[in-house]
Parts: sequence; C-alpha cells; structure tokens
Amino acid sequence: MGFADDRLIPLVDEGLGNSAYLVDLGDGRALAVDAARDLRGLRAAADRRGLTVAYAADTHLHADFLSGAVQLAHDQDATVLASAAGHRAFPHRGLADGDEVDLGGLTLRALATPGHTDEHLSFLLLDNDRVLGVFTGGSLIVDSAARTDLLGAERTEELARAQYGSLRRLAALPDEVAVWPTHGAGSFCSAPSGSRRTSTIGAQKQSNPLLAADDEDTFVRRLMSQLGSYPDYFDRLAEVNRRGPRVLTGQPPLPALDPRQVKSLLAEGGCVVDARPAAVYAAGHIPGSVSIPLRGQFATWLGWLLPDTVPLVLVTDDDQDLAEIVWQAYKIGYEHLAGRLTGGLSAWLADGNQQAVTAFVTADRAEDRPYLDVRQEAEFTAGHVPGAVHIELGDLAVRAVDAPERPVVACGHGERAMTAASLLERAGHTDIAVLDGGPADYAAAHGRRLAEGGAG
Repeated sequence: MGFADDRLIPLVDEGLGNSAYLVDLGDGRALAVDAARDLRGLRAAADRRGLTVAYAADTHLHADFLSGAVQLAHDQDATVLASAAGHRAFPHRGLADGDEVDLGGLTLRALATPGHTDEHLSFLLLDNDRVLGVFTGGSLIVDSAARTDLLGAERTEELARAQYGSLRRLAALPDEVAVWPTHGAGSFCSAPSGSRRTSTIGAQKQSNPLLAADDEDTFVRRLMSQLGSYPDYFDRLAEVNRRGPRVLTGQPPLPALDPRQVKSLLAEGGCVVDARPAAVYAAGHIPGSVSIPLRGQFATWLGWLLPDTVPLVLVTDDDQDLAEIVWQAYKIGYEHLAGRLTGGLSAWLADGNQQAVTAFVTADRAEDRPYLDVRQEAEFTAGHVPGAVHIELGDLAVRAVDAPERPVVACGHGERAMTAASLLERAGHTDIAVLDGGPADYAAAHGRRLAEGGAG
C-alpha cells in the first residue's frame, strides 16, 4: 500500500520495549536504524529480501541496549550515521542538524531533537521533498516522550525543557508524516505510553497528552511526574556505546560446567542465575541462586539486579533456548557468562549437593502472611492489597532489611516475585512464600477490594 507497508520493516524487542527498523532502499541495500547488538532478527529480515545493510543510523547514545551499528560496520561494511556531538570513538559519519545523507533515491536528514540525551537526532526519511516519516528515537514516542533523567537528577528539568522544544519541532511536520520511535511500551527509557509503537504526526497532535500541554512549564511537570525507576545498567551503557561495543566473531559461547566447576566459581565470587520457570525454581534450586525466569524481560532484570563484572553460571531446563539467554545477556553488555551447569539441578544433587525450596502458593493459602508487593510504583499505585508493604524489585537487594518476616511475596503473576524471594533468601530471610498470581487474585480469594494510591 504505502512506503511503510512495502519497504520499512519494524523489528520489535518486546522485552526491552524497543523497535529497530530496516529500510529497503530498493537497490539491494538497506538502512538500519537503532539496531541492537542482537542482530538475529534484523539479519533474518535482510536475508529474506536479499538485502545488505549499507547504513546503520543511531538516533542517540542508547542507555538500555548496546548498539549493533559497530557490528554492522564490521560485518557488512555499513556506514555508521550518528550525531557528531556524541563524540563516538569509532569510525562514523558525524551529522549535525540539517545534514543530509543520499541513500540512493531516498534521503535521510538529521533533525536535532535533544532532551532524552544531549546529542539526540531524529532522522527524516525523504523521497525528493516529501517527508515519508521520521525516526524519532527517544524523542517523540507514541502518546508520550522518552525520559529526561538518565544524565542525572540535576539535569532532568533542563533536558525536559529541551524535550519540549524538540517535540514542538517534530509536531510542526505535516500531519501525514509517519512517526517511527525506538522506545515504546515496556521500555524503561520511556515515560509511560500505550501499546502502539508507530503513529503519525497528526495522530500524535490529537492523542499525545504531552503535546496537548498548554505551555512549557505544564509539559515539564507532566513529563517529570511520569518518571519512575530504571535499571542500574542504564548508567553504564551510553559510555560503552560511545566507545563502541566489542565486535563479536560469532555466536558467543556458553561452556558446559560440571558441579565441581560451579562450586569453584561460586567460591571465587561467581553467581548462579536460574533461568527456569518460577514454579520449577520453587520446587528446588541451588542455594543462593538468583531466579530470573527466561522470558522477554530476562535482560532487564539481569542488568538491574546483578553486576556485569562477576562470572555468571546459568541453570536451565533442557528445552530452553540457550542462544536466547546468551543474546539477552550480551545485548546489555553482560559478557562474563562462565557457562551452564550440564545436567541442571539433577547433576547438582547427584554430586551430593543440597538444594533449597521456596513455597509457591495460591492466594487462598497466603492470608496469614504479610503481603510484600514488588511491582513498580505505577503498578502499585493503580491497585494494591490494603496493608501491603511495597518495595520495588529493583530496590530489594539493598532494602532486604525492610522486608517483613515470613512474607508472601507478590507481583503481577509470580515471576518477579520469585526473583524477589531468591534475593531475600540470599540476604538471609527464611520461610518465604511466593504468590502464584497477583493482587486481584489475592483480593478475590479473601473478599477484599484493592486500594489505590501510594499508601498501603
């Protein structure tokens, strides 16, 4: 039908809540925008169309994932396009506001849109003088804007005011121009937004509450009021992306380890990450291991809860995708993967080692315990069990002392709660139960109504 249907391929990372884009330039070459280090999906899409990536554009120095641009430059001789103000320490074509790149029939024009970062660029995709769409990165996103606090609390308001100017500049584009953001629903780089990932300028002028702000001060208050917590690894990755991630020469390894090797690594300060489902972990696990079930959000919680400097040992089920685990770790810079316990927990037990168990209970079996809610602040405020103690999962490792004794730990379904229970067990808490379900299940089982607001 239109250009977006025929030649633009969105590549969505549901776990991080981000989108990369592959643009078919019509001559066997392609443009990649905001590609992540895990290039499996992009390469598959390019191969299906017989495309070679000739250009890799980054809208900004990403904080939530490692860029794949350097890898594309190495593998396919792609030209990296990025803001000159980012001072990247690897070969690239530095662009400033208004600079254009001839893509061979189409043109990419840089538009300075600071706010999410100082050096942020949006990219207009033009066919002659007609603007087809704009890659807005971490500036204008669907029904919101990207957060402005990643460079420190002391600069949050300054960058929010810059974001106001950037959104106004984008809103001046023709209504029919497509909006192709990087950040979206599920991204901790964005202020809260809906489930749609693309839009148009006209639609955003109608539905985006930030664009509806009467003035700059209202915009700033509205944006800053939506900023919740974000993973610790965000504070590291922008600089890694500025220097350029290490080029990989193939599938990163995940060596096989026997129980004795695992014990040796633990004695040297390593950590066991158990990627099995929450219920399987509850039934038996290596004492002191951290439960992070393999799902879309695996990378987020790995990066939020564990340092990137310690050797990590993986415990998995036989049917789990080991490549997925590895790439989720590598896309956020976690490369110290010591290996996987061969034979899993059965091998651990056969070697004469102990296991720990965690109660995984339904709502009707949890009423006599204090209720510990580990969801995000916005989730808790929207509806929680009256009297619940609230500690976000990301804060729990340093706030374990604030957790009640003998709690039932809960989130929305059980995965984050099992992670929280594993952290509490590491901190010395005992007799912990995890709720198999969420606050609505608990309230229904006990004839209660959920409370709203920040107080329990």
